[in-house]
Amino acid sequence: MTGWRPALAPAVLLRHDRVRDTDLLLLPERVVVLEGSAGAVLRLCDGERELADIVAELSRRHPDAPVAAEVPVFLGRMRGEGWLR
Repeated sequence: MTGWRPALAPAVLLRHDRVRDTDLLLLPERVVVLEGSAGAVLRLCDGERELADIVAELSRRHPDAPVAAEVPVFLGRMRGEGWLR
């Protein structure tokens, strides 16, 4: 995944639901309720930052979290679903 600059796929929107106080991915004919910090991770996927930049930023924000192990796997799953390009 070296050099990958993740970004939401064109038909995917990231929104925060104030009523449920959770982040959502809005897809054509489907809504995905995001758990934990998934929305915060996806907000960094702007197509400008490389995966390594996203991991570095999250590691800075959460120094005790296993960011380097979990974030690439999470983003790879999102890419596999077609929600990231």
